[in-house]
Amino acid sequence: MDCPQQMNVKNLLLEFLHFNQTQYSGALDITTSYRHKFRIYYHQGSIIWATGGIHPHRRLRRHMAQNFPQVDLQSLQWRWQNLSINNWDYQLLSTLHQMQKIEWSQVNTIVENTVTEILFDIIQQAHCTHVLCDRRSEVVLDAPIILTNTEIILRRTYQLWQNWAKADLATISPNLAPSLNQPEQLQYQVSQSVYKSFINLLNGNYTLRDIAIKIKQDILPITRYLLPHINQGKIQLKEVKDWYLNLSNNATTSVDKSLIQNRNRLVAYVDDSPQLGQILGKIIIDNGLRFLHIQDSTQALVNLIEQKPDLIFLDLMMPCTSGYEICAQLRKISFFANTPIIILTGSNGIFDRTRAKVVGSTDFLNKPIVVEQVMIMLNKYLPVQSFANLSKL
Repeated sequence: MDCPQQMNVKNLLLEFLHFNQTQYSGALDITTSYRHKFRIYYHQGSIIWATGGIHPHRRLRRHMAQNFPQVDLQSLQWRWQNLSINNWDYQLLSTLHQMQKIEWSQVNTIVENTVTEILFDIIQQAHCTHVLCDRRSEVVLDAPIILTNTEIILRRTYQLWQNWAKADLATISPNLAPSLNQPEQLQYQVSQSVYKSFINLLNGNYTLRDIAIKIKQDILPITRYLLPHINQGKIQLKEVKDWYLNLSNNATTSVDKSLIQNRNRLVAYVDDSPQLGQILGKIIIDNGLRFLHIQDSTQALVNLIEQKPDLIFLDLMMPCTSGYEICAQLRKISFFANTPIIILTGSNGIFDRTRAKVVGSTDFLNKPIVVEQVMIMLNKYLPVQSFANLSKL
């Protein structure tokens, strides 16, 4: 792994082209000043997949609805805990292709559109400030589904960005959701059919990209049409949460399904990742426990003291602080002297584990999050009395 480097748009594009020319295989991790994280996968110089960003689930939903709406995700025997791996979306597409539910041409379209969308978001954010790039040559996707024409995709994406910027939209993210701020005024400024569409679509639930797919039009003219109303304050743009996929739960583990029925127990998780919080939260809540996800690590100590959880999961690396520091601070408080504190880490290094033990951690949980391992921790560290039929295991 190389040292992360700060890059502007020009240097970033040159880096992409350099990877293409040098037949690079591996991954490129990109972190923006907005703390959005992306990962681009390369195979012999070609981009084969890209993931991350603010709405990975919305993005896949959109592309699936556009390209193969006939596929019912609920019918898939695909373990929902697989969402914890970095390339879960790629694995899902690969599974659909292997099951012959989608054609190769559909996969090709989704890969190219996904890569284009992510590159656009990265370029837009790099236009405002530097982004941090980290080469990860050790991260390799096995058996790539397709090899894109990287140079063509880069040229096309940059042209899309230039058109977007020329339309005075450089500061507007297509991931924002428009909502009517002054509907009564708009009613008399647009036709009834347009106003009806506004009411149905501009409700703060759908992003500009979502709307473009719904009405089957290009996002640029749609946003350009809305821009005067946005500038006048009649339509406002706001950030929205991701729409998480609700995959089949049929393949979940049989490990202690009886950890159920005690709603008084609280499990806390400190991590800035909303995706991992969603995954761990589902496991905890499905097993009859309450769940608290703390994303702002600077407020973690205050929230934990206030809520007094029975079990605490801490991510090792977070902005502004670390799992080590929070663990050490908690152990200085008498109430948390014996509270189980489990540190999540993507590393199996002895140094990390030794340091964590020194500051008072109880145990470790390796990433990616796997339901069986979480269940083992719950069984091990929460009091036996909280589990029904535990003696039958």
